[in-house]
Amino acid sequence: MAGKSKTDNKSGSGSKNKGKGKAEDVSKDDANNKKLKGATSINVRHILCEKHAKKEEALTKLREGAKFDDVAKEFSEDKARQGGSLGWKIRGSLDAAFEKAAYELEPSTTANPKFVEVRTGFGYHIIMVEGRK
Repeated sequence: MAGKSKTDNKSGSGSKNKGKGKAEDVSKDDANNKKLKGATSINVRHILCEKHAKKEEALTKLREGAKFDDVAKEFSEDKARQGGSLGWKIRGSLDAAFEKAAYELEPSTTANPKFVEVRTGFGYHIIMVEGRK
């Protein structure tokens, strides 16, 4: 399976451009190092692509600073066309691989998303989390 994440971390720590719309692609190892508090539900968005090439196009747009919801509207092939929003999801309600990756992400905004890639039986996902509780 081609479910490996490519990492292109652009840490804003100490940078004058912190929060200026640069996307941050978070690998699973980086997400684990953040020591997130346990959550029972997350507010999640995703971009679903059947083809690897289309997912790569979407990633390029995100890395160039495009807003996550705008990229989702243009590239996502699922029913969550409202900027990729799936809303609040509780543990156990999502595909296992998707859920594991999503719960390891720290919350971010659509203008400055922190995201991770994962492949499931549905296709290639780019996932971001907006909130945890």
